[in-house]
Amino acid sequence: MTNKRKELIVSAISNGTVIDHIPADKLFQVVKILDLDKTEKPLYFGTNLESKKYGRKGIIKISDKYFEMEDINKIALVAPTATLIEIKDYEVVRKDNVSIPEHVEKIVKCFNPNCVTNKENVPTKFNVIHVDGEMKLACHYCEKNTSQANMVFF
Repeated sequence: MTNKRKELIVSAISNGTVIDHIPADKLFQVVKILDLDKTEKPLYFGTNLESKKYGRKGIIKISDKYFEMEDINKIALVAPTATLIEIKDYEVVRKDNVSIPEHVEKIVKCFNPNCVTNKENVPTKFNVIHVDGEMKLACHYCEKNTSQANMVFF
């Protein structure tokens, strides 16, 4: 009997960011909210990859791109299990799990069409809350809750 390799080999990136441990069903949403579907930088991604910890996962590798806190907060809202790995000269220089922020501003629209943020030029502000084990955003102005499934990003 021969031993067969069961690993998927994906090219290393010299500089950039790897977003690992994305829930498989959220991968394309993460690509979209980060505007990676419009990038001209080399982008590698995989979905439905085997994960010992999560069953199935997605992964994104983007060359020459490092994310600001606003984008990291977007990732945390969509994929709270994600890990960000920054690469410089083929070496891992930083590896962090994303953390769900307590407050978010200017990155998500309010679900309530009558909210002042949807009627006037008022930036959105939300408190992140957890109701029955589900993460929601409570609008600072109209106090309506937006579920994770209904989040619309700017």
